[in-house]
Order: sequence, then C-alpha cells, then structure tokens
Amino acid sequence: CYLTGAAKLVVVVAIFLLTFYVISQVFEIKMDANLGHIFARSALDAAARSTKPPRYKCGISKACPEKHFAFKMSSGAANVVGPKICVEDNVLMSGVKNNVGRGINVALVNGKTGELLDTKFFDMWGGDVAPLIEFLKSIQDGTIVLMATYDDGATKLNEEARKLIAELGSTSITNLGFRDNWVFCGGKGIKTKSPFEQHIKNNKDTNKYEGWPEVVEMEGCIPQKQD
Repeated sequence: CYLTGAAKLVVVVAIFLLTFYVISQVFEIKMDANLGHIFARSALDAAARSTKPPRYKCGISKACPEKHFAFKMSSGAANVVGPKICVEDNVLMSGVKNNVGRGINVALVNGKTGELLDTKFFDMWGGDVAPLIEFLKSIQDGTIVLMATYDDGATKLNEEARKLIAELGSTSITNLGFRDNWVFCGGKGIKTKSPFEQHIKNNKDTNKYEGWPEVVEMEGCIPQKQD
C-alpha cells in the first residue's frame, strides 16, 4: 500500500510539473508573440510618422525662415462663411471665433513680436466709411495689417479710404468693386507695394457662387520688423 501511495504521489507530482512546464512554455510563447506584435506595431507607427508630411504654422505649405511670421488667410464665401485670418498658428479672426462681419475685416499685428493688437470689421454695404477711415488713420507705424472681404467690401469705400489702404501697400484696392473677393497683407509705413494680395472680380459669367466669386486664399511669410 505504501509503495502504491508513493507511486501515486510521484505520478501526481510528475503531472503537476509537466502541466506547469507546458503552461509556462505556452505563456512564454504568447508573451513572445505579444512582444513581437508590439515591436512590429511600434516600427509601423514610427515609419508612418517619418513619412507623414510635417505640419507648419497656420497649415502653410512650407516653413518660414527665421525672423518671419507665418500667415494664412481667406476671404468669405458668398454671404455664408466668414473670412479667416491666422498668424503664427493663432487664428485671429474667423466665423468660429464670432469676430467677423460683412464688409472689410481687419486684423492688426505687432510687426516686431507677431502679437495681435486689434481686430475690427467694417460694413461697406449698409454701414458708414467714416469709422474705417478713422481706424486706418490710427494705425501705428510698424504694424502688420491683414484685410479680408466678406459679402461686399467695396460699395461704401470712397477715395480717401482707398488711398489709406493703398498706403499700406495695396495695389488692388483702387479696383475693388461690389462683391469682389479680396485678401491683403501689408503694413503701416511700408515703403514698397506688398507682394501679399489676391483679388477676384465679381463676374456673373465666372462666379462660383450665385452672385459671388470663389473664395480667395493666401499664405506666406511676413518679415519681422527690425529696429
């Protein structure tokens, strides 16, 4: 009986050890498989990150050089979607921010630091041009001025207002007409005409929207003002 009991104990212990060994082997295999999957996933993620195109400030197509401010802007879409102005990855004006309106939308930026100074919009259909003229005259030298139309930005413009905007570097302001789409980036005290300007005429034969031309977009790098 003793030998039988001892034999049974040996068998039980042997089965336990074998079971433990099998389980441990399976566990290690599973661990190896999981680790392999994790490493493979990490390698794929790293490859995806390396092939994904980099994102630049304001979503522009390439990085700006040192001592330049990145900007991107668009005019309004008909009388439905407002314009958008972004500088150095900061959205200064947009429909989402609820600070745009019919007419000419203006954002003022410090030419040395890139910081926002002010935003305003002026209704050039049902409003008065006098507040726009007063605002333009108050802009300090060295200020970056970004403008975008929404709906109609020209009907109430007069010669004085157009001259003040032209002095900021605009060339298209003299021809800006009813419901034209226009975006412009210039500066107070600029000595030359600005290279940052886009203008599309309102033309019933070519308009993308009924009564309005397509949206105009523009991006670039504004040189930082140096002392």
